Amino acid sequence: MIEIKNLTVRYGDFVAVDGLDLDVPQGQLFAFLGPNGAGKTTTIKALTGLLRPDEGTLAVAGHSLAEAPLAAKSAMGYVPDVAVFYDKLTAIEFIQFIGELFEVEPETAAANTAALFERLDLNSFAHDPVETLSHGTRQRLAIASALMHEPEVFVIDEPMVGLDPLHARAVKRELRALADSGTTVFMSTHLLNIAQELADRIAIIDCGKLVALGTMDDLRAGEQSDALEEIFLRMFEDEKGGEASELEAAASRA
Repeated sequence: MIEIKNLTVRYGDFVAVDGLDLDVPQGQLFAFLGPNGAGKTTTIKALTGLLRPDEGTLAVAGHSLAEAPLAAKSAMGYVPDVAVFYDKLTAIEFIQFIGELFEVEPETAAANTAALFERLDLNSFAHDPVETLSHGTRQRLAIASALMHEPEVFVIDEPMVGLDPLHARAVKRELRALADSGTTVFMSTHLLNIAQELADRIAIIDCGKLVALGTMDDLRAGEQSDALEEIFLRMFEDEKGGEASELEAAASRA
């Protein structure tokens, strides 16, 4: 469902993504991790067609981003880390607008809206202007809107931003249910416990390059801890065994 081959993106002399290869099959919940400045957001922008790579190819649901961009984007739902809305619209008007953009049949749009608003606890906010909604409610509305057209691939950057524990649980259930029903979910997050809990497979990048890829069992191999957080931090410890200096340096560059 997602094919990334030799993806390379440069900003001047700085190489943000360096020859990245990734394949994500149908129905997999895939976590994409790395420190700040590692190249995660740049990779997602290339995958969603928001920037053109300097080298490499990307395909979504069998459609090349370069050769068939509309088909690739039509097969995809995307929620960025900071979603953008038309604030004067109500929540129900906004998701209906998204449905019309994707040319969803009215009856299907109505059914999908009802189901998504129920599952993501949005019914009580349906007729409130988006500008009055809390950050967490806006996040849930962004997720619902991105799923309106029943995409084959769902890309989400920081899914739990602004969510309280109750609504975080609803979103986790939604992401897991999507993958279980055959939708490919590509999730980038700094919350390593969320990645460990949900992901079928995990990729970790640093300085634009893949440094680890596999299931939790694969990542645990040879490690003294079962926790993804400890495994992740150990990857970025310096050779002297001190604090995660490389991780901190990457964060300071961002």
